[in-house]
Amino acid sequence: MASKVDEDSKEGRKSVEKQSDENGEKYKQCAAKKVSKDEHLKNRSQLSANAQIVEELLDNVSGEDSESETFQDAVEDLDEKSDSFKAKSSEVTNEEEKEEENEVVEEEERLTPEEKEERKIQAQEFKEKGNNYFKRSEYPEARELYTSAIKICPNDFTKEKSIFYANRAACLVKMEQHKEAIDDCTKALDLDSDYLKVRLRRAQCFEHEDRLEEALEDYQKVFDMDRSSHVAREALMRLPEQIRVKHEKMKEEMMGMC
Repeated sequence: MASKVDEDSKEGRKSVEKQSDENGEKYKQCAAKKVSKDEHLKNRSQLSANAQIVEELLDNVSGEDSESETFQDAVEDLDEKSDSFKAKSSEVTNEEEKEEENEVVEEEERLTPEEKEERKIQAQEFKEKGNNYFKRSEYPEARELYTSAIKICPNDFTKEKSIFYANRAACLVKMEQHKEAIDDCTKALDLDSDYLKVRLRRAQCFEHEDRLEEALEDYQKVFDMDRSSHVAREALMRLPEQIRVKHEKMKEEMMGMC
């Protein structure tokens, strides 16, 4: 199976290299048709970035023994080169929510250790009630209880709070609110970066939202952490071709503007 991943990755890289050569010729044709300089440069930059991003991600897919740090370098480069594929959920927070979070932090600073412990217990009770609603497929009610747990739980208890966010994300997935689920998965991972189940859930949400590069990134991290994950392995074999097709379609759309 590992050799199959390697072969698919090599083919993916060849396709990307071929695509890059084709792009150069296409851009010359665009220039001949008097496409504006600014628009031409913008299109060229986008396609170049996309090809480079996919090539770097595929390099990591093909390396069975690659280190997580190497893949992280590719991720950081992706963030710098392509705003289109950047996860905005972890950077853009609703102003009202941010205000509320600041108020909670200020309030927590006045709490004694005993009061914080009491709030953690209350948060756990909200979570248990939420779990009961979730089991009965009453997802909106479960979501509200997980929200109550998140709000009352002091930030000192990062492990517990990450679970509350993860549970609320599970509700949101069931309610077909995948963008919001991505936000909650990201918050859970900010608190516990090794939360494998949540990273896999976020990868699936990214894929549902057609954010394939970000999905591939998360699947790669899941596979690095758990080589027995058949879901991650299958995605690493499948997504490179889908990304190539997606970029080809983008290229054709931009060429149609010439």
